[in-house]
Amino acid sequence: MKWFGRRRKAGTMRRADSPDQAHLREFAQTRQGVEGFVEPRTAVTDYTLLLVAIDGEWTRRRVPSVKWAHDFANRLGVPSYDAAVVGYPPRMREYNARMKKDGKA
Repeated sequence: MKWFGRRRKAGTMRRADSPDQAHLREFAQTRQGVEGFVEPRTAVTDYTLLLVAIDGEWTRRRVPSVKWAHDFANRLGVPSYDAAVVGYPPRMREYNARMKKDGKA
């Protein structure tokens, strides 16, 4: 698989791309009370930005770096936190439970 003219080894992580950024921007601009939670890199995924709306609806996409994620959120007027420090908001779990109960998850 090629990435900017270079071959990547199978199983290497994909970097954040403009469709991911567009999705995050659209989510933040079309929901109320959105907060960002920057998730650290793991053995399986790169850095991610989790956006959670006031009703608990959420989305997650890969991002290039922690700094990029915080800067991106700040440009959109979305408060951002380090998920490893503050954890996740209860409204996210409540939203997941509602979706499961309604048969939407």
